[in-house]
Amino acid sequence: MLIKRLDKYIPETADQIRKLLIELSRSKKDKGEIPESWFNDIINSPWHDLLIAEEDGQIIGCAAMSVIMGPGIKKNAYLEDFVTDKTVRGKGIGSALWNEMLKWATEKGCQKLEFTCGHGREIAQQFYKNHGATIYDTNFFRFELD
Repeated sequence: MLIKRLDKYIPETADQIRKLLIELSRSKKDKGEIPESWFNDIINSPWHDLLIAEEDGQIIGCAAMSVIMGPGIKKNAYLEDFVTDKTVRGKGIGSALWNEMLKWATEKGCQKLEFTCGHGREIAQQFYKNHGATIYDTNFFRFELD
C-alpha cells in the first residue's frame, strides 16, 4: 500500500475517488462526476491536499486536507473527507492515512487537526478516539450561499 498526495488529474482516479465519497455520503447516492476544476484547485493550492491510499492500482482510501488560518487560531489543519473502501476496513489503511494526515499537518506548521463527525457514525467516532482525538463541544452551523 502506498499513500501519496494527488498531484495530477486523471479521469480514472477521479472516478475511483467519487466512488469512495459515495460510501462516505449518508444518502449513498451518486451525485455525479466531480469537476476536474475541483481536483485542480486542490492540486494547485499550497493549503489543500488530497491524500490517497493506493494498492494494486486501486484507490482504497482518501483524505481531503486543508489549512485554516485566523488570528485566534493561527494555523490549524482541517479534515473534510476521510474514507476507506469498505472492503479494506479493519486492515490498517485508515490508521496509515491518519498518520499521514498528522505528518501533513505538522509539515504545514499547524497546531491542531480539526474535523467533524456526525451523529450515527459510532465506528468512525471510535476510530478517532482510539487515535487520540477528543471531542470538542461546540455547535456546527451552516449558511447556504447562493
